[in-house]
Amino acid sequence: MVFFTVIQGITNSFRGLQGRLIPLLAALSLLAAGQAVADAAGQEKSARVAGKAVSKDVQASAKEFDRYFRQLLEQHGIPGAAYVIVDHDQVVAMNTYGVRVKGKHAKVTTHTVFRLASVSKTFAASMAAVLEHEQKFSWGDKVVRYVPKLSFKTPALSMQLQVQHLLSHSSGLTPNAYDNYLEDNRPLSKILPMFATIDPHCKPGKCYGYQNVLFSLIEDVIHKATGVPYSRQLKDRFFTPLEMEDASLGWESFMAANNRAAPHVQTGRGWRPVKVEKEYYLAAPAAGVNASISDMGQWLKAQMGYYPDVLSHDVIDDLTTERVETRRHLRHRIWRDYIDHAGYGLGWRLYSVGDDRIIFHGGWVAGFRAAVAYSEKRKVGIAILMNAESRVISDLTGNFIADITGRGKLVQAIAAAKK
Repeated sequence: MVFFTVIQGITNSFRGLQGRLIPLLAALSLLAAGQAVADAAGQEKSARVAGKAVSKDVQASAKEFDRYFRQLLEQHGIPGAAYVIVDHDQVVAMNTYGVRVKGKHAKVTTHTVFRLASVSKTFAASMAAVLEHEQKFSWGDKVVRYVPKLSFKTPALSMQLQVQHLLSHSSGLTPNAYDNYLEDNRPLSKILPMFATIDPHCKPGKCYGYQNVLFSLIEDVIHKATGVPYSRQLKDRFFTPLEMEDASLGWESFMAANNRAAPHVQTGRGWRPVKVEKEYYLAAPAAGVNASISDMGQWLKAQMGYYPDVLSHDVIDDLTTERVETRRHLRHRIWRDYIDHAGYGLGWRLYSVGDDRIIFHGGWVAGFRAAVAYSEKRKVGIAILMNAESRVISDLTGNFIADITGRGKLVQAIAAAKK
């Protein structure tokens, strides 16, 4: 009887506990289900964030671009080239084509070093902007403060030239003033006195005239304002933190690179490799940077704002604020069908395309072409490097930008190129 009573008590206790456990288990089940939903939502959100970086539209454009890239390079017999496409902070595609030297077997790789030519201006302007935001100098500073030997024919006009005018090509001088002396391998110190024989066509800051010699005076500004040489600034502030492993400045550094592309020029018998000229290396801020396509992927990410410790958003905004209008570029054979407005910021061309802006710069020195561009709104960019002086690079860049902005289709460009 006692045994039965004990058993009955246990049974009743279990029933009571069961009555409490069932709601508890149900609650735990709902909580687990809720957590699963939350985890799934989190994963979906992460996928959406990642999707921003590798969207299907950009992947499709990259696939079509690769076809177009290879088609055009083959048609024009280009010796070697490389490109990278970046969507937000992710590399969507990075591919190469051909050889470093025509007639040789060494292939272009993602670490083959090319000359960037005038794409170097994006580095010089960015370096200057970082330092200006650190209050090492001011955009409104007179250039003669740092380069006292600079003088125009009318000395009062040289006193009006500000640091920002160097980087925006708004000095008012005739375009490409004294580039011919650069091409004769004269150092800037020998060219500088010649500015005393000419005057600007307009007041500094009011009109556009592309420069290489004058632009490169930013090197003196940077050195005198900081006490650190320009080459060291680039390495310490950009190349090293961005892990641009192949990037360098100058002729000696380029020639020291084992994996480098050779320059090629067009002849009656096709593309011919030529000697690497020193000429524009003498204007290092304007045309002295060397880099691989792997490096350029990193540079695009930084310019689009994904390395804020290197290039802050305020610095990028400054670089891409228009300083001067460049109407002539509305008539460019590639861009004229797409852009609504053209201007120049600091080291960057600024093209309005509908509700978007394309931040762009090209480069051209003997035997090399380079281009870099990105959509400010979509955060999609492209860089192309070639070891040949071919206008093909403009078609490639322009049609990719047209495709991602909805102003054209790469499939149409591919079809047109086949005709």
